[in-house]
Amino acid sequence: MKIIIAGAGEVGTHLAKLLSQENQDITLLDPDEDKLNIPYSQEIMTVSGSPVSISDLRNAGVNRADMFIALTPEETANITACLLATNLGAKTTIARVSNNEYILPENLEFFGKLGVDSLICPEELAASEILSALKTPWSRQWWELAGGKLILVGAKVRDNAPLVNRKLMELASEERFYHIVAVKRDDETIIPRGQDKIQSGDILYFTAAPQYVNRIKALAGKQNIDINRIAIMGGSRIAQKVAEKLPDNINIKLLEKDRDKSYRLAEKVKNNVLIINGDGRNTDLLIRENIKDCDAFIALTANSEANILACVTAKNLGVPKTVAEVENIDYIRMAEKLDIGTVINKKLIAAGHIYRFLLDADVSTVKCMTFANAEVAELVAGKGSKITRKPVKDLKLPVGITLGGMIRHNTAEIISGDTQIQAGDHVVVFCLDTSMHKIEDYFN
Repeated sequence: MKIIIAGAGEVGTHLAKLLSQENQDITLLDPDEDKLNIPYSQEIMTVSGSPVSISDLRNAGVNRADMFIALTPEETANITACLLATNLGAKTTIARVSNNEYILPENLEFFGKLGVDSLICPEELAASEILSALKTPWSRQWWELAGGKLILVGAKVRDNAPLVNRKLMELASEERFYHIVAVKRDDETIIPRGQDKIQSGDILYFTAAPQYVNRIKALAGKQNIDINRIAIMGGSRIAQKVAEKLPDNINIKLLEKDRDKSYRLAEKVKNNVLIINGDGRNTDLLIRENIKDCDAFIALTANSEANILACVTAKNLGVPKTVAEVENIDYIRMAEKLDIGTVINKKLIAAGHIYRFLLDADVSTVKCMTFANAEVAELVAGKGSKITRKPVKDLKLPVGITLGGMIRHNTAEIISGDTQIQAGDHVVVFCLDTSMHKIEDYFN
């Protein structure tokens, strides 16, 4: 598949790197030649040019593009680039936008008629992830799949967890209301087998129906936290979206160190949001503002190190739930070691959202895991597809892939070796990095 990515910013370069690992024909287009000087450029064709220039788009081969993805910081340029690309021969186009109004369902058809097949707002997606994390503060990651009928939840287990020091084959003989699809241990992501033993400090990824979430919480040795008071560091667009979407009965303190920006924010936010002009990295300020009484602390500045350190400080002051935006992927491991509760990365979120358009199967959702080098996808089994021909234990699925659960007739079911998948089943597939394309043929 020939894919042109316009915009060599953080999201564009990460997506290019991700897709280049799967032997896709990737072209990265940007007017700034310095941005095109990337370490893995030998696997990616780079073109210096403007995404709104007809001649530059032709030079990049847009007439042969199966997909054109505009990810520059300017939404007007992205929309214009997609309109041009469509009319120059690109089969599918995706534009990054920041205006919430554009991504409303009633407006998608309008943009489709213009020539923009899909719109993506990384800030909106990141805000939604943060809100999901606050629903279950005891978890590291929380995703609702198949319209909320199946849950994928990641939780770090401690010494007190009932699962610790037990083999998966022992757990399999008990009531099967959950499936452990992956284990993150130190720097390794494991698709577990029966002989694997759960260790204290593992991050376990469970799939289950939503009615069993409280039982999973108990198995992981966790306690619930009621979120009533939240502190947010940084007045970024993500921070504003989070504050806007949180219920009115939650008290929010938003810390912004830029005085002018803090004044502008004060004029826009809801009544339950108190704007404080100050640096959230300042421990004295956090103490003075009684951050220790908050139930959650969310760090959303553009500085990954500052966000991590602020969350560590908040943890030390006694805040039970912390969320850090960590855009530097190399720092995610450090954040996990420092026990930051939830880590948000726009690049991974946006890449997963776009990635589903590239799979040659009926895919509803793809998410890149933050702590684990893996992706999770919701795929629909096609009529006569390979996945429906034998019980799961006889399918000889590729290494690095496990089936976490499925939705059949609107009901969630946990998959076992004896499960026979049927056409139309929505199946949650957990794949280690770069394994996703290995499963496509099973569902077509």
